[in-house]
Amino acid sequence: MTASSPGSSGSSGFSGAPGDGAPTPGGARIDHLVTSGTFSLDGSTWEVDNNVWLIGDEREVYVIDAAHDAEAVIAAVGGRRLLGVVCTHGHDDHIDAAPEVADRTGAPILLHPDDRVLWEMRHPDRRPDGPLADGDTLTVAGTELRVLHTPGHSPGAVCLYAPGLGTVFSGDTLFRGGPGATGRSYSSFPTIIESIRDRLLTLPPETVVRTGHGDPTTVGDEAPQLEEWIARGH
Repeated sequence: MTASSPGSSGSSGFSGAPGDGAPTPGGARIDHLVTSGTFSLDGSTWEVDNNVWLIGDEREVYVIDAAHDAEAVIAAVGGRRLLGVVCTHGHDDHIDAAPEVADRTGAPILLHPDDRVLWEMRHPDRRPDGPLADGDTLTVAGTELRVLHTPGHSPGAVCLYAPGLGTVFSGDTLFRGGPGATGRSYSSFPTIIESIRDRLLTLPPETVVRTGHGDPTTVGDEAPQLEEWIARGH
């Protein structure tokens, strides 16, 4: 979740970002779903719209962040084999529908273990099925998704970099106009700045950043703002 309210549409449905739905030379495509619900932490609750990303082809797919609406996510998967439900972090707005999606499709839930404490706040009786670690590679439709551990917004936050698609799925680590929020439990502003500077802004400038909320951006558009973010402290 960003420091300000996410700026995306308020209803479930496919929503366009550059390149969404278009097959790449390797056969993979990116589909985009927006779902609505709430985010709760530290005794407060906010209404939010979340981006759910699907990467695959007509046979197989990964879901990144199964948020709020299991029916909508499963409908977007369609008849394809769901290889996994990838969680960019453990905040409840990104994982609330993950168990139902996984249990109904037989797909594993993948989460960095450093975010288990957040996961267990929402799902105390259902563990993730497997860990994500920095340097892991997930493959779908001939396309690699490289796991980048990017702590700061949460201890186990990860991004998924797909060099063959020219994109990175940033979860709540990087948004258009700044880093994800760090004013809550288990977050750290210096840590998220280090993650963004060392892991994301080093990617090619044309890399499209597909975020957990709101509109996409590019590495090249965000990199010049780093010192401004540091100066403002969020």
